[in-house]
Amino acid sequence: MNIKGKESEKMIEIVRIPTERIGVLIGEKGATKAVIEKKCNVRLNIDEEGDVEIDGESTETFFAKDVVKAMGRGFTPHEALKLIEHDYNLYIIQLKELIGSDKAIIRLKGRVIGENGRMKGDIESATESIVCIYGNTIGIIARIDTMDRAKEAIMMLLDGAPHAVVINYLAKARREIMESRLKG
Repeated sequence: MNIKGKESEKMIEIVRIPTERIGVLIGEKGATKAVIEKKCNVRLNIDEEGDVEIDGESTETFFAKDVVKAMGRGFTPHEALKLIEHDYNLYIIQLKELIGSDKAIIRLKGRVIGENGRMKGDIESATESIVCIYGNTIGIIARIDTMDRAKEAIMMLLDGAPHAVVINYLAKARREIMESRLKG
């Protein structure tokens, strides 16, 4: 790939994913790995400890790295591959950095999920995002113009805001997103 006449640089990135997510990354008979390699134009080398070596041009490696990270944080291959579209981003909230206690982490994950998944669904619907709660992380895949609102809603819940307050925030965010897109 040439950008303004310059040759792109080859790059190797290494991403560690949980060992229980290796099978999802590889897929049945290597199908998921092959799709990622083809769509991102990279080569993936995965070891049994969860180290994923991504080899390719720097721009392709950049996008493939986020796809691999997302799959390692619990997203499905279909969800993670949205990240190769240039207007989508990945954001990971490390709960261990916010809260030390495992019991508190379980409680906070429950607040974000809500009763029968309603709160998580409201966040996803209002911000057109995908939220994945896996291990000690909360991952968000969203368009660039909606990511901040999804992060804010989740942080409000983690900070203890009542669900009703967050639902009101999301209603306002949904209107603002629609208005912004209508204006162009």
